[in-house]
Amino acid sequence: MKYISQFAIIIAISLVGELLNRFIPLPIPASIYGMTILFTLLASGAMKLSAVKETGKFLIYLLPIMFVPPTVGLIESWGVMQDFLVAIIVISLLSTVVVLAVTGRVTQFIIKQKEKGGAKK
Repeated sequence: MKYISQFAIIIAISLVGELLNRFIPLPIPASIYGMTILFTLLASGAMKLSAVKETGKFLIYLLPIMFVPPTVGLIESWGVMQDFLVAIIVISLLSTVVVLAVTGRVTQFIIKQKEKGGAKK
């Protein structure tokens, strides 16, 4: 029964994200709205982690299965992708480097801000 109630909470938050996606004219996926709502509820303490923890772990355990259909789709479209393989590889490598660099810089900035805040107190 615990899993059903936790799953119902996650589904309800996802539904609110879907509704926000329908009524707010921004190009933001409904799942992002839902995750933001869930994060806000957990971070603010309005919802305890124990309210969704076990079901969240179970869904993360199942996550690799969700990559099977897109992988099959890529294999199916190999003929089309062959012509653009070099471009796809270059774009993938460049975007990976950019994401790593930005993530590193943001992390360094946050660490420095926390150190400054700790020194002031």
